[in-house]
Amino acid sequence: MAFNISSPAFEYGAKIPAVHACEGDDVSPRLHWDGEPKGTVTFALIMEDPDAPGGTFTHWMVYNLPPDCHSLEKIIPIEKNMENGAIQSKNDFGKIGYRGPCPPKGEEHRYFFRIFALKKKLPPESIYTREEFYENIKDHVLDEAEYMGKYRMSS
Repeated sequence: MAFNISSPAFEYGAKIPAVHACEGDDVSPRLHWDGEPKGTVTFALIMEDPDAPGGTFTHWMVYNLPPDCHSLEKIIPIEKNMENGAIQSKNDFGKIGYRGPCPPKGEEHRYFFRIFALKKKLPPESIYTREEFYENIKDHVLDEAEYMGKYRMSS
């Protein structure tokens, strides 16, 4: 089985529901992944908007998800240290945790949820930016999967 990530909240390439965006409740969607390779020690997740006016914008980073964790439920608490030992970093809004789609009015943006199966846990205080996320995981990636949704503001 191939490593994959999905969400019951929306189909791949479809509109992300407003409840997960800044004009809604701004809560994280439920995500599920499976098919990770043998030897996976931890998972790392990033949500990015490559269509942002200033370049790729990071909406969410979570790392050191335990190997027996295969989903994130809707509405992950906004806290750095999660109950399962995972760590949420600051997003490009300057806040810890998830911040949903919030593109400029009239623009439709794509949002990529990327999950990485890693062969090593990352140091707890190692990730503060998107660049640090990719730098820290680069030598430890066993496999990766992505899921994409789109969003345009309703008004």
